[in-house]
Amino acid sequence: MFYHEKKLQYQVRVDKPDPQFARLLQQAIGGIEGEIRVCLQYLFQAWGARGPVKYRDMLLETGTEEISHIEMLCTAVALNLEGAKGDVIDGVVAENPVVEQIMGGMDPRHYLSAGLAAMATDANGVPFNGSWVVASGNLAADMYANVMAESTGRTLATRLWQSTSDPGMKDMLAFLIARDTMHQNQWLAVLEELGGVTGVHPIPNSFPRELENQEVNYSFVSTNIERPENPDARWSMGTSMDGKGEFKFEHIRAMGNEPSLSPPTKEGYAQKEQMDTAPPTLIAAFRPRESNRGGTLSSVGLGNQ
Repeated sequence: MFYHEKKLQYQVRVDKPDPQFARLLQQAIGGIEGEIRVCLQYLFQAWGARGPVKYRDMLLETGTEEISHIEMLCTAVALNLEGAKGDVIDGVVAENPVVEQIMGGMDPRHYLSAGLAAMATDANGVPFNGSWVVASGNLAADMYANVMAESTGRTLATRLWQSTSDPGMKDMLAFLIARDTMHQNQWLAVLEELGGVTGVHPIPNSFPRELENQEVNYSFVSTNIERPENPDARWSMGTSMDGKGEFKFEHIRAMGNEPSLSPPTKEGYAQKEQMDTAPPTLIAAFRPRESNRGGTLSSVGLGNQ
């Protein structure tokens, strides 16, 4: 159950409306770094949470707060679009409306589709994608996903802060940046409570360690064709981060056989040439053979010509 308070979580004011900045703000709403993503991520993690109730409650509270941030940003977009009541909308009915909108930097759908309001899209008008939402059912894995989401969200907010000279927008973004600071620390606090790096790793820590391949579980595998030496880096030598193994460095090597697949099934309707199970015969390169005119030809081919 959810309740709604008509007042915003934090004051949103726009001193000078800017339709172009409204378009940039869309990234913080419906982009992969945006508030819709973290809102749904925390809520879906909460709705599927099993185990101690305190984690479910915390996720619900934070996910609900993120709805407030969506509300703030949508309000900011609408207020910035109020500046489109003049020459920008005149451009919509001009001789070349699309060109006018592109040149003006405004998303024409803010007017055409939303009537000067925000949309559930990113800054390019691409709709929000639910596949970005991470809710694995593993608390530690989800906390790492949440740290990443807040980190990229805070990075975006700081770039938006830098992109505007409007005091009201800077003030709102400073608030959102501060909340991102708290949420990053919040998720890290959960990881610490779960046991920190040595306690939660490897994730999931419930899988029997003796069942994993013990030869490669702490190997840094170099795929560099020049076969460099061990860089003696933190990830290539010494005790592993989880304290349960020793890092080692090795070059990649083939540990399996060349794959060999069965012929296509008749029902799959592949080409008839694919159905032939006999391997093709390689004709030696440039092997001369007699032509119909008595001369010689050099040929390379597979199978019968």
